[in-house]
Amino acid sequence: MARKIEVKELLEAGVHFGHLTRKWNPNMAPYIYMERNGIHVINLYKTAAKLEEANEALKKIAASGRKILFVATKKQAKDIVSEKVSKVNMPYITERWPGGMLTNFVTIRKAVKKMASIDRMKKDGTFLTLSKKERLQVDRLRAKLEKNLGSISEMTRLPGALFIVDTMREHIAVKEAIKLNIPIFAMADTNSDPRLLDYIIPSNDDASKSIEAILSHVTEAIAEGLSERKSEKQSGKEGDDAEKAPKKKKVEAKAKVEDSDESDDLTKVEGIGPKISEIFQNSGINSFEDLADKSEDELNVILAAAGSKFASKNPASWPKQAKMAADGKWDELKEWQDNVKGGIE
Repeated sequence: MARKIEVKELLEAGVHFGHLTRKWNPNMAPYIYMERNGIHVINLYKTAAKLEEANEALKKIAASGRKILFVATKKQAKDIVSEKVSKVNMPYITERWPGGMLTNFVTIRKAVKKMASIDRMKKDGTFLTLSKKERLQVDRLRAKLEKNLGSISEMTRLPGALFIVDTMREHIAVKEAIKLNIPIFAMADTNSDPRLLDYIIPSNDDASKSIEAILSHVTEAIAEGLSERKSEKQSGKEGDDAEKAPKKKKVEAKAKVEDSDESDDLTKVEGIGPKISEIFQNSGINSFEDLADKSEDELNVILAAAGSKFASKNPASWPKQAKMAADGKWDELKEWQDNVKGGIE
C-alpha cells in the first residue's frame, strides 16, 4: 500500500513555493493559496488531492502493462528521475529531448536498434575487424546513443502516458503527446498552463527537494501497479492449470465470468487514457465490443460533451483497435500500434 500523502511532508519539501507573481499563468489561479513577498504560494491541500488522483491513474496504467515515459531535462531533476524511475523499470529522458521522439517514433527505434547492432558486433568479433579509426567512430556513436537513448532502449512502442517535470521547459514533449492523444501527467508550477495537461500536480518544479518528494509518491504508486500486475499474472497461470479440471467446472467458471460486471481496460486502445476511459464508461461503453460498435461520429459527440480538451481527440481508429482486442488478436493489435503513430492512420 502506497504511503499516505501528508501536507506536512509537502510543506517541509518546499512544494508550496511558486514563481514570481509577474510570471504567473492566470489559469493556475485555482491552485494558488496566496501571494507573499512577490511570490505565489501553492495550496498544498489541492496538491495532495491532485497527486492522489494522478497516482491512482498511473497505478492503473502500470497495472495494464503500458510504459510511462518520464521527461526531466533540467539539472535539478536529472539525477532524481534517473534514480527513482529506474527502480520501477520505466523509461526516462534526462538529456535533451530528441525532436520527434513520439511523432517519429519509428526513426527513434532505428537508432536504438543501431545501438544493439553495435553491441552484437562487439560480441561476435566483427568489431575487431574494423580499422582503429572506424572502431573509434563506432565507440563514439555508441556512447552518444547510450547517453541520449539508453534509458528508452526497452520501450518498443509508444508510452501509455508521459510524466513531465516542468512543462514550460519540456513544451515540445507536451505538443507531441497532445498530437498523439497520449495522457500527460506533470508537476506544474504557477507559470504553467494546466489546460494542456490531463493530470496536473500543482507544485514547485524548480527545487530538488520538491521534485524528490513528488516523485517518491509517484514511483511508489507505479510500483504498486506493477505488483498488482505480477500477482494477476500468477493467478492467471494458476487459472491455466485449472483448465485440467472437469468440463462441468469450466462451464460454471465461464458462466460466472459472463455474469460479472467487470469492464474491459479501454486504455489498451492507443490514444485512450484513464480520463477518456472513464468518460466512455459513464456513457455506457464498458467493453471492447461496445467500443467496436461505435462510429467515429458517435465517439466525437461523447468527447465533445465531456469538454473542449477532449473534443480535439481523434477517435477514428479506436473502434478498429477495439475490434482486434475484442477478438483476442493482441499480437495483431500490438503490431498495428507499433506501426501507426499514436493510433492515427
